Amino acid sequence: MNELEAKPGGMETAAAATAVDSSSPEEIARAAERFQDLFAKLRAEVARVIVGLDEVVEQTLIALVAGGHVLLEGAPGVGKTRLCRTIAGALDLDFGRIQFTPDLVPADVTGTTIVVEGDDGRKRFEFRPGPIFANVLLADEINRATPKTQSALLEAMAEGGVTAGGQTRAIAPPFCVVATQNPIELEGTFPLPEAQLDRFLFKVAVPAPGVADVVRILERTTTGAGPEATPVATGADVLELHRLARSVPAAPHVLRDAASLVVATTPPADGAGDRSDAGVGRWLRLGASPRAAQSMILGAKVRALAHGRPCASVEDVRALAAPALRHRLVLTFEAEAEGLTGDELVARLLRQVGEPGGER
Repeated sequence: MNELEAKPGGMETAAAATAVDSSSPEEIARAAERFQDLFAKLRAEVARVIVGLDEVVEQTLIALVAGGHVLLEGAPGVGKTRLCRTIAGALDLDFGRIQFTPDLVPADVTGTTIVVEGDDGRKRFEFRPGPIFANVLLADEINRATPKTQSALLEAMAEGGVTAGGQTRAIAPPFCVVATQNPIELEGTFPLPEAQLDRFLFKVAVPAPGVADVVRILERTTTGAGPEATPVATGADVLELHRLARSVPAAPHVLRDAASLVVATTPPADGAGDRSDAGVGRWLRLGASPRAAQSMILGAKVRALAHGRPCASVEDVRALAAPALRHRLVLTFEAEAEGLTGDELVARLLRQVGEPGGER
């Protein structure tokens, strides 16, 4: 079972999936309408607090509903932390925050076992859970912690549980890690290893606001307490949205498009001829894994329902190609010397592969 499939205690059960498959067309249509309505309410409530980041909000919500995790990258002060808090507030979910620093240790993330003394005077071991036991976990400035501490998140992100003190403890679903990092190299930062980057469903780029957006931010935040999100959905609603999204069909040509995009990122093998004939792969030391294709398809299903369509399309896949691929591509030194970026290579990739049969 791969990392994006349903897990014990996770988002979906086989019985629930069977219930969707056996529903009548009228029931499926009503469920799709409810999905679109609830997703729109969530998007509107978050947008009431967060200014000018509509695409960022949508991609983050898509990842949450798809059951994945998000890496937000943007300059300091553009609203990454507030976005995470707002989404948790709009969903009435437990929110946890970890401020990553170089002196943070894994137990600060997962929790630790301590010795306590009972009323009878006897001592016993007791587990004190860490902040990771939340529905929405903000891993703030994740690249400021050491690789050992960063890896403390890996099991939770992949399995929805934490092993501590010789016992595995499940994290109640829904569970989403929203990590933030700055796009610039600063003193005291540690790059995220490729294995951990691959655990994030999307890497979402948070742009700097324009003049009009800054004015709106000032109007909202300098004249009072500022707006706060109010709950418009619950954790149970998120689980239901996830279950519905997984029931959305994706035609063979849509699956093939996602697979073609991923395979096209494979670098040429050593001695396999002229790298100039390898397309985008010539600029990569490491391409995307099948997990990237899973991210695009799962995200495409959520996006299709959110936009009122009953099945995922090539358009949905390609709209999410950049957030699904940009953090999974490791560039060569030649690419970096040429000033190429992951986003530019994704754009070239979309042109190189082309849409199957021109269908959207």
